[in-house]
Amino acid sequence: MSEPGSDYGVPSTLSTGQVVLHPNRDGYRELVADLRQAGYTVCLDVTAVDYLTHPGRPLPTGVLPERFEVMAVLLSFERKERVRVRVQVPEADAVVASLYDLHPGSEAMEREVYDMFGITFDGHPDLTRILMPEDWEGHPLRKDYAVGRIPVQFKGAPGQR
Repeated sequence: MSEPGSDYGVPSTLSTGQVVLHPNRDGYRELVADLRQAGYTVCLDVTAVDYLTHPGRPLPTGVLPERFEVMAVLLSFERKERVRVRVQVPEADAVVASLYDLHPGSEAMEREVYDMFGITFDGHPDLTRILMPEDWEGHPLRKDYAVGRIPVQFKGAPGQR
């Protein structure tokens, strides 16, 4: 890949030697599909960040910061390169396209982001909780989630069997 600027028609930056692409939400899935065609055939990770308490972060010109950011890390064995794709996701409409049909291995990773942050992946085949109980209220990795809400339970404690 080339130096920072505009790769694949989206703003790009360079971070720790890796190209980082910054599509808008509407172009996220299409960009990942283009990257797959270009040899980035492995999705190593899909994760998210809640910037509620840290709104200032370096973004290229024209990319407006939102509360949430979804990041996918893709690998090309052919090129021996990784690329990161960072997409801004607004709090009021926390939805982004699923990568499942392009990278089936992203299924559990997207479920984890959904469970922990409450970000919905449009087109995901089974967007259900994966870490927390089905009846759990809230999303524990959101910065506005109350600390200490999970009660600690010890075996053999009074009232426990």
